[in-house]
Amino acid sequence: MTETFAIEAHGLTRRYDDVLAVDGLDLRVRAGTIYALLGPNGAGKTTTISMLNTLLPPTAGTACVAGFDVAAQAPAVRQRIGVTFQEIVLDRDLTGREVLDYHGQLYGLARRERAKRIDALLALVELEDAAGRLVKGYSGGMKRRLELARGLLTEPEVLFLDEPTQGLDPQNRARIWDYLRAQRAARGLTILLTTHDMEEAGALAGRVGIIDRGRLIAEGSPDELIARIGTEVIRVAGRGDAATFVRRVAGLPFAEEVHRANGLIQIGVDDGSRRLAAIVTTAGECGFDIEDVSVARPTLGDVFLKTTGRALRDT
Repeated sequence: MTETFAIEAHGLTRRYDDVLAVDGLDLRVRAGTIYALLGPNGAGKTTTISMLNTLLPPTAGTACVAGFDVAAQAPAVRQRIGVTFQEIVLDRDLTGREVLDYHGQLYGLARRERAKRIDALLALVELEDAAGRLVKGYSGGMKRRLELARGLLTEPEVLFLDEPTQGLDPQNRARIWDYLRAQRAARGLTILLTTHDMEEAGALAGRVGIIDRGRLIAEGSPDELIARIGTEVIRVAGRGDAATFVRRVAGLPFAEEVHRANGLIQIGVDDGSRRLAAIVTTAGECGFDIEDVSVARPTLGDVFLKTTGRALRDT
């Protein structure tokens, strides 16, 4: 069976003078799936989305969205996508309902259909009571929810979400997640999202890509990426000869992955409780004083730290 890709990029590159923001990125997102793109601030996530949604021309490389070239067929791409931006972009002097109504008119939606979709989306994002108020009076969270409703209004084939639930409370965030899952299941919506929320990426995405310095450095399902670290992770912080400790631990037969970043040493093992004593003994032999140690199941955050060497919000 031939796979259909809603997003395909080959050698996608964007340069700003001497800064290489996106460096020969290859990316494929299957139609009808949710793909999360993770990376530190400045890694190239937003630049990538801006090229894919035709707002920014690539310096080199090619990309197709919904079967159309983002450079040569930009109008066709725009007719088939929805976008929410990391920075809020709304007309402050319109009401919430007017923002949605004018957006629907630009896309040629009939009045009755516009009204039906707007009512449903205002209910989804819990803005029914504020629909008649000017956007300038909305809180940051309300503006974020209105932007998401606008991105969904035209029932796009591909939806780009740049930090879609930033600033939302847990209840609203969960409602949005449920709606996105339902849209993917019901009509095959393809979603590419960036997020700083590991829980969000794990809950929504069937596939995750980690980007750093403009390159895709790891990719797979959340479970696949986590499994590469080990069954459990021992996290160690302390003082002393960390380099020797890391080297000695890496040579232990049960150590599946050993990584040091941000003052924290991660050790992937098969059984954390059973291996903890050997780790502590090795630290003492190396002159490394352990100040804090914990054992846990690995997470996407551990994968991120291992692959980039930085915490998710590091620049």
